Amino acid sequence: MNAFADLLYPENIALDLNVSNKMQAFAHIAALLERQHQIGRTLVHDSLCERERMGSTALGMGVGIPHARIKGLRQPMLAFARFRKAIPFDAPDDMPVSEVFLLLVPGNAAVAHLQILAELAEMLCDQDFRQRLRDANDPRGILQAVGACAGGSRANHDPA
Repeated sequence: MNAFADLLYPENIALDLNVSNKMQAFAHIAALLERQHQIGRTLVHDSLCERERMGSTALGMGVGIPHARIKGLRQPMLAFARFRKAIPFDAPDDMPVSEVFLLLVPGNAAVAHLQILAELAEMLCDQDFRQRLRDANDPRGILQAVGACAGGSRANHDPA
């Protein structure tokens, strides 16, 4: 089982966001996490922007994994966003990004952070998986794609 498969919940999934750049995307996802989990949107947004200044978190192939360490966070959090139109993200292949998995980890969770990032990156290299993310009509479809690729328990998770 991949470490991240059980971190993604339907309330942390935003489909067809109408944003034009990654800072807007970060703001929307930070607001979503604030509403769902009472984590400060400013802290999340600023932490993501600070990490992004160190180098783009885009992988190429139209996907990215923005991530940050958050002091005071008790456990890793994962969100997924798909954008209505692909946005510039300074990707190594210069392709705009249309999907991101956003990862937040506790400030001291270096090993878990790297493990989750590696597993996400490996899955996102799978063209069929990326296509399933693009074809999903709702959060359940995203969870099914993640569960199927991870071989995990989320494949049949009922978000209702």
